Amino acid sequence: MAKPTVNVNQAIRAREIRVVGANSEQLGIMPLNEALALAESQQLDLVEVSPTAVPPVCRIMDYGKFKYQQSKKLQEAKKKQSHVVVKEVKLRPKTDEHDLQFKIKHVRRFIEEGNKAKVTLVFRGREITHMEFGVRALERVASEIEDIAVIEMKPKMEGRSMFMIVAPKVKK
Repeated sequence: MAKPTVNVNQAIRAREIRVVGANSEQLGIMPLNEALALAESQQLDLVEVSPTAVPPVCRIMDYGKFKYQQSKKLQEAKKKQSHVVVKEVKLRPKTDEHDLQFKIKHVRRFIEEGNKAKVTLVFRGREITHMEFGVRALERVASEIEDIAVIEMKPKMEGRSMFMIVAPKVKK
């Protein structure tokens, strides 16, 4: 995402501009050099806030302070964003009961932390001929965690592995 460039002082190209004062008062339409002189007399900058308007709107303000406030707003917006992490648990079709419970416990923990979980079942050698074992294992995982998670993607084959994605249930 490219940063929007803001024209300041001499970078403004319009001949006539609508000027807004430092205290948000309308100063009217005036030639660029007159507006620059006015801004300079107040020891502030002339910043183009709406270049697409006719005539362009410029505000008299401290550009350094303006940039600082913009960066703070951007940081605050980034802070409020939440990014979802997809954690993965790998199984085999013949995973024993205790090991399966252990893996299910991991999936539960991932879901409770608010992350999505990808449960992958890897087939080796001739195991691929008995896909029903794999489907059964994934269904077992799904039934064990259905109280806290929803299946976002049903079990799906991809090469020699079958996987499903589970996500936390939306809290009301």
